[in-house]
Amino acid sequence: MEYDFIDLETFPRRKHFEYFSSLQFPYVGTTADVEITQLRSVQQRNGYPFFLTMLYAAGKAIAAVPELMMRIKDGKIIMLRGVETSHTIALDDGTYCYCTIRHGADIGEFIERGKEDVEKAITSPSLDDEDPISLVFISSLPWLSYTSLVQPVPLSPPDSHPRITWGRFRTEGDRTVIPVSILVNHALADGIHIARFYSELEKAIADLR
Repeated sequence: MEYDFIDLETFPRRKHFEYFSSLQFPYVGTTADVEITQLRSVQQRNGYPFFLTMLYAAGKAIAAVPELMMRIKDGKIIMLRGVETSHTIALDDGTYCYCTIRHGADIGEFIERGKEDVEKAITSPSLDDEDPISLVFISSLPWLSYTSLVQPVPLSPPDSHPRITWGRFRTEGDRTVIPVSILVNHALADGIHIARFYSELEKAIADLR
């Protein structure tokens, strides 16, 4: 994945970056319900897999928030030029493997390519990622409509990958909602950027056709 370096001399959050980078646990995150009524309609009408449809919308939201496109590399900040996600796939033996998908296509192309990537991952399951610095880690708990989530994270050294998870959707009247969790490194993102992610996710879902 291609990237550009951020000039720390002019970076407005330089002091925040330096402070939170000094902490053993610099992560911050939240869980919130997101309405997916429009997404479910598009997904069902087109016969798309639900997970890949959510993943498409999440990719659009990630790309729209620059702070979620930043990573820490050798003590410096880089800005990625594209979105690449690594998500979990359940296997028949009760374990899971990872599947990496490059974003940027329209939804139809993304879904078809995503299906192929999932099949390849199942055929040759692995827990290794080719270029981990670029990834956003994605997972789901389709068995639970939860209200909070604790993510596993490295402590030494901390990493800068955003982590996004969603649970089981539920119906509330004529609306369908789903819990979505996000965890970020506070050295790169604040609460306002987390809120922007949710706003952009809702926009991406509303724009689905």
